[in-house]
Amino acid sequence: MEISTKFQYTNFIYPYVIDESKYDKYILRLLENDNCRFKMFEKEKDLDIYNFFLPSIRALLFPTFEYRGKMLKNFNSLSSSAKSKIIAKQEMACFEYFINENVQGKVEEEEGIFFDVSKIEIVCFRTGICFLYIQTHIEESTSFNDLLDFNYKFKSMSSEFSKLQNFEKIKIQTNSFKDVKDIREFIENITGCTIKKFDANNEDKVVDSEFYNYSYVCIDDEYWNDKTDFASIQTDYMKYTNILPSKDLINFNKVKAKDKNTIDLTKYSKININKTNCSVFCSGVDTYNYTKLPYVFENQYFYTYILGLYKKFYLKNLNNSFNNYNKIPKMRSSFIDFTKKLWQKEISIDDNGTRFYNLIDKSLGLDELYNEVKEKYEVIYQSLNIEKNNLYYSIIVIFLIISLIFNTINIIWLMMIYT
Repeated sequence: MEISTKFQYTNFIYPYVIDESKYDKYILRLLENDNCRFKMFEKEKDLDIYNFFLPSIRALLFPTFEYRGKMLKNFNSLSSSAKSKIIAKQEMACFEYFINENVQGKVEEEEGIFFDVSKIEIVCFRTGICFLYIQTHIEESTSFNDLLDFNYKFKSMSSEFSKLQNFEKIKIQTNSFKDVKDIREFIENITGCTIKKFDANNEDKVVDSEFYNYSYVCIDDEYWNDKTDFASIQTDYMKYTNILPSKDLINFNKVKAKDKNTIDLTKYSKININKTNCSVFCSGVDTYNYTKLPYVFENQYFYTYILGLYKKFYLKNLNNSFNNYNKIPKMRSSFIDFTKKLWQKEISIDDNGTRFYNLIDKSLGLDELYNEVKEKYEVIYQSLNIEKNNLYYSIIVIFLIISLIFNTINIIWLMMIYT
């Protein structure tokens, strides 16, 4: 039985890092790009986002909510250079990238998979950790298998295995992107980073070369409803959440169906997060699943997920910094600042939103990473303090020895005078 879809989209998220000392220049470069626009969040237009996040998090991640009246007018009147300095000081900044026309593509294998790129955005944090994401929709097909194959192929487009998978067959038939190579060049142009081969043996890399998937699919209600057991589509669900191709032969343990990386948002909607994928799988039997949920997942939940990814890469970056003792003092300040602002802080009063945020922390292993950084810092900082104390005591001993020598010489000199 092949499943058909009611609605779907996938955001392919590409993480990259800009040198913190050059971050303001990178922001200026985006502002001066004719296809790029700084994204202003407005209470009236983005009310759902405004109400979803608690005030402290909202002020941290979406400061432009406060850009109103005279403040907004003054900001808009500034030069790009002046704007870049203001934006570079904000914790997070978002940019919309406007493609010249609606981009449509085709995977020329078997009957072909047509898709379009409907949105491109850039999310940057002042530490230099950034995320470029490309939102795609499959066109002219409701085949769930096409979605599986497309997500699998597009995700690993930037990996060292792309040549083995014959990605030159992915054609994009517009003036904007001619083929996959064109997309790779576009990513490199925006990020300023060459897409490198994925080093699977280096777990300490700040970012990986493959995309992170952020995918939503609503299947037709006939495949999952009161009379149809979820077990009948469980294999398809597992392929979807693990980004596997449709023809992949898997043998997942049925007992593990309700794994620790999945929560039920409603009776007919599940959300799963693993190391490189966040996905919603739902049924059209509930109208909420294809009316409101896609919007919530694309906005409130998306920025929540980006925040989770940011925390992951920020902690990995701190972890790497232990290799340089000269960075320890700055690390201490950064780690304390991170802990106060973002760590173990509630972000929303929305119940499902809170469950989703907690699932991100658990699935990405953020608690373990945070504790690893904390323990390393405590050991190294304690070691540095011991070294400082040893140096202090050494100076005292040297001073006492010098003083003793000086006094001894002085006594001998006085004895020579009076004898």
